[in-house]
Amino acid sequence: MNIEEPLVIAVDGPAASGKGTLARALAKALGIAYLDTGALYRAVALMVRRSGGDPAVEADGMAAAHALAEGGHEDIFSDPELRSEENGQGASKVSALPGVRAALLELQRQFARRMPGAVLDGRDIGTHVCPDARVKLFVTAKPEIRAKRRFKELQDRGDAVMFPAVLADIESRDARDSQRAAAPLKPADDAVLLDTSELGIDQVLDTALAIVRERLSSGGAAAS
Repeated sequence: MNIEEPLVIAVDGPAASGKGTLARALAKALGIAYLDTGALYRAVALMVRRSGGDPAVEADGMAAAHALAEGGHEDIFSDPELRSEENGQGASKVSALPGVRAALLELQRQFARRMPGAVLDGRDIGTHVCPDARVKLFVTAKPEIRAKRRFKELQDRGDAVMFPAVLADIESRDARDSQRAAAPLKPADDAVLLDTSELGIDQVLDTALAIVRERLSSGGAAAS
């Protein structure tokens, strides 16, 4: 790959679409860094909740986001509560706040600038965080398929959940993410759509790697 500038790959998509699994696999295959930007919003939500605040209140979210961006809170990413369904709902609320998104924007862009490159997954990487990313993927799947994946994940973790509630949460997150005023969830104009509804991770990864290599080749570089 071109050593003069980092290879930035943006992987966007709705909840439980498989974007995180794909992004991690891509980063490993290409030997570059990986950032789960959703974990940043989960961390902010957890910090707000732990302080007695409300994830839907911008002042509470901004205070936590600025504290996270300043560093010293890395241990929160290993907190078991970070990935809970309740905290996921809080993250969806806090991520809709423009002030929170602005506070975390430079943190994400700094990560993307590291050499030799990085894969970032989220909701607005290709459209807002890294609009100049050399490769943009939008990963999606049918809501029922995504709900089944999330339901199994929660069951495997020992959470007591009901499928209708998980599906309703997926649908409400989709609406909140796509309708928010600040950096709404949508494919970038130059993103490649990957529907994972009927595909396994190996198939998705092979397809994504082929897209990366094609984009790099057309840009005069070659994938490592």
